[in-house]
Amino acid sequence: MMDAQGQRPPKLLDRVSDAIRVRHYSIRTEEAYIHWIRRFILFHGKRHPSAMGADEINEFLTHLAVDGNVAASTQGQALSALIFLYREVLGESLPWIGEVVRARRRKRLPVVLSREEVRAVLGRMQGTTRLVAAILYGGGLRLLEGLRLRVRDLDFVAGEIVVRGGKGDKDRRTMFPSVLLEPVSEHLRKVRTIYEADLEAGRGKVSLPGALARKYVAAQTEWGWQYVFPARGLSVDPRSGETRRHHLDESTVQKAVHAAYTAAGVIRTATCHSLRHSFATHLLADGYDIRTIQELLGHADVKTTMIYTHVLNKGGCGVRSPLDRM
Repeated sequence: MMDAQGQRPPKLLDRVSDAIRVRHYSIRTEEAYIHWIRRFILFHGKRHPSAMGADEINEFLTHLAVDGNVAASTQGQALSALIFLYREVLGESLPWIGEVVRARRRKRLPVVLSREEVRAVLGRMQGTTRLVAAILYGGGLRLLEGLRLRVRDLDFVAGEIVVRGGKGDKDRRTMFPSVLLEPVSEHLRKVRTIYEADLEAGRGKVSLPGALARKYVAAQTEWGWQYVFPARGLSVDPRSGETRRHHLDESTVQKAVHAAYTAAGVIRTATCHSLRHSFATHLLADGYDIRTIQELLGHADVKTTMIYTHVLNKGGCGVRSPLDRM
């Protein structure tokens, strides 16, 4: 079928990609949404989504939960992708969205390490991955927030780290631990050597957030926009097709942290995110205000931060067991 100009209209998934990029969503979100929309269409025998609605979505989500045994968060991501498809791409008002059955997320206490465990884990790491892990714990960053840091985001004078485009596309400030000032400075000296070698080779470009690459073309090669933790090699940007040096791959840090947990004898199912949980819990134990911790973590609701009160030794209200008083 041709449009009025005699050209074929873009395919549905191409329209989804265009709609995502116009809204400056991350490439991870784009990949996830495309994945779930494709699975939804294939599950229903390649029927066009415009011919389906609440019943078909419920059937698909039930299939994911029962046959796929996926977590509630995964099912929620699939639903978000389909809502985006119908609302933003197909332009439907979704009067039936209330009929869609949403899975309830089970409340789980976060895995929190003791200070001794954090010390033992970091003591069994070295090099760049240790520096990343130390910043995650020292500033309460999520893994990708740490890996996406730019040189300009580190304020050595004020002792602050600016986290840009965090969860919910929000910026925030957190502390830059003083014990990391010299190690990070030494690390950046090495990074700058790599950066200058890239410039001499006609490279040195880095991806910029949003539309900054079009507004400030020269900024792509500026030192301040370079990643604090760059990848060892160059790679092709999947969107622009340009060869650039991306940030360190998250799996590299995840494997190093996992190996350190094992070596330190941590038997709980801890991850890189456990370092962020530990940061919040240890601040709370030190007597810092819950609102301050909320701001440092970038939580939209203080209720999210309150979960850390449940993992303190003294409980959420500082209550001491009557058995301890006997």
